[in-house]
Amino acid sequence: MKHFRWGILGTGAIARAFADGLQTTEMSRLVAVGSRRAAGAEAFVEEYPGTRAHGSYEELFADPEVDAVYVSAPHPFHALWSLRAMEAGKHVLCEKPMALNRWQGEAMVACARRNRRFLAEAFMYRLHPQTVRLVELLRKKAVGEVRMIRAAFGFGGGDEIDPESRLFNNALGGGAMLDVGCYPVSMARLVAGMATGEEFADPVDVAGTGHIGATGVDEWAAAVLRFSSGMVAEVATSVRADLDNRLEIAGAEGKIIVPDPWVANRRQPVPGKILLKKDGETEEIALPTTHTSFAFEADAMAAAIGEGRLEARSPGMTWNDTLGNLAVLDQWRSAVGMVYEEETPRPVKANLPGRPVRILPEGPGNPMRYGSVPGLSKPVSRFIFGALTAHGSFAKAQVLFDHWLECGGNAFDTGYIYRDCDKILGQWIQSRGVREDLVLITKGAHTPYCDPDNLARELEESLEKLQTGFTDIHIMHRDNEAIPVDEFIDVLHRFHEAGRIGVYGGSNWSPERFAAASEYARRTGKEPMRILNNNLSLARMVDPVWKGCIHMSATEDRAWMERNGIVHFAWSSQARGFFTDRAERERRTPGYDRELRRCWFSEDNFRRRERCLALAEKKGVLPINIAAAWVLSQPFESYALIGPETVAEMDSCLPALTVTLSREEIDWLWGEG
Repeated sequence: MKHFRWGILGTGAIARAFADGLQTTEMSRLVAVGSRRAAGAEAFVEEYPGTRAHGSYEELFADPEVDAVYVSAPHPFHALWSLRAMEAGKHVLCEKPMALNRWQGEAMVACARRNRRFLAEAFMYRLHPQTVRLVELLRKKAVGEVRMIRAAFGFGGGDEIDPESRLFNNALGGGAMLDVGCYPVSMARLVAGMATGEEFADPVDVAGTGHIGATGVDEWAAAVLRFSSGMVAEVATSVRADLDNRLEIAGAEGKIIVPDPWVANRRQPVPGKILLKKDGETEEIALPTTHTSFAFEADAMAAAIGEGRLEARSPGMTWNDTLGNLAVLDQWRSAVGMVYEEETPRPVKANLPGRPVRILPEGPGNPMRYGSVPGLSKPVSRFIFGALTAHGSFAKAQVLFDHWLECGGNAFDTGYIYRDCDKILGQWIQSRGVREDLVLITKGAHTPYCDPDNLARELEESLEKLQTGFTDIHIMHRDNEAIPVDEFIDVLHRFHEAGRIGVYGGSNWSPERFAAASEYARRTGKEPMRILNNNLSLARMVDPVWKGCIHMSATEDRAWMERNGIVHFAWSSQARGFFTDRAERERRTPGYDRELRRCWFSEDNFRRRERCLALAEKKGVLPINIAAAWVLSQPFESYALIGPETVAEMDSCLPALTVTLSREEIDWLWGEG
């Protein structure tokens, strides 16, 4: 049998534990190790004869005899080196936690999907026979309905710490929650899921607390997780106090106790033992083994790849399981106030995959298309990124915004009413030093503050939050027909003359008011409104998403824009998911996506959806790509605002840029011709 060939990235204790495990596997063998220093790699291979030493990680990735890479670097470097390995064509097993936060984890999963590479998080206890047997007991409801779970993993003590060590260094991802607290969280979610017939369960509520020490990392912490089934889990962790490090599962008919749930001995096989307490008796279930947990996880990954899979099989960590675990850790850390340096605004020159932060130049490798807006010297990406998607999290924003630049995107849309998004976008722009390369689109004057005075006030406040002296494009969020258009134009033109606004326009303005504003500007020699920012999508907006919204999808409205050479920025350009399976008519679950139903469900829209699905199949793209291409292919300057929540969602939008629809196809999709 051909052995699966492994390379190990890193030479620390956990790397040696994995290397030891590989010596006893049935399907795997170690062929190479990579280190940042040649001496480190050479010292490592002396313990493992026949293994090649590489003096850099890049050399390891270039080794043609390495099938997969085990990433054992410190936590903040998991995403970087996993992404690099997958881009180099290697499968990846990444030590836990797979990333610092969920947003990085989602970028890693998107990379695995994009490059067709296997990716899994190395929670070695999940593949040990003890965990496999525990899952069987839960499936069989050995203690009846599970009600309470207690899990802990903690060690340490004393007053002396090394602030430069990995465990206590913020820059190295130190602290208890990420290092060992991730274990009880993953176990609680596994138990809560398996006990209810699922592979895992995500809690509906996380209440956490903890202590942050002098070095800026959490030293001990606890949390209570509440699940929709009614189950409650207590989890605890520490790097400065010894805990009992056991698992207890309390059910309606008994209790399951696992004295050593983490089977964490790195160099020797650990036999499993489960205690089943029921009806006043205790049954001891012994689970002998000749392998370490590291050997089991290596062979499980090799088998999954042999089957053509990209992710692990449960009880191994599937992608959704990993992302759910990271999400709980994010919530727990938020409750404690634990933030890593890497998650904060600071000068950054490289993005998550370690490449320079820059907008991908036009040409080969850049999927973006661009247009030209009169009055602007910069090209504008046809897709415009809605910054509202990054509300509340700079950690999320930097992953998404950096990736947007790698996709060739240069336009960002934000607004005064978008909560903290002006501030977060401004922090990111400053930390990356890319302001001059961007097309920044701001919005203001939303109802009920749609008047000249508030327009001016909100613009000044937005520019201050954004930490910039000007905006390339400023758009009025609403119109107020009680105020003459000349009063709005006068204010906007004054800011334009002062160099604070490049060009401006209106969102949810009627064609009549927009034309009147343009006529006033022409007559008085002032800068006209250049951009109309209404809804335009392949699905007709049956009921306004918000009061006062205007859509321009009707044939006569699109003809007006073509005749008048209008530049149009379409919001909800993909009809908020109407062209995904979220809009399947047969799904009649109570409360199912009420807003989607209210705003977009109609017979004529479902006929458009059917035509869209048929054309998508013919062209080999997703239906959302056809819906977006319908907007971008209009016979006037047409752009689409998108708000992807993850890197994967962003990637899924890009194929629309490869689709050009003919006039006949545009008419046919709408239901004409």
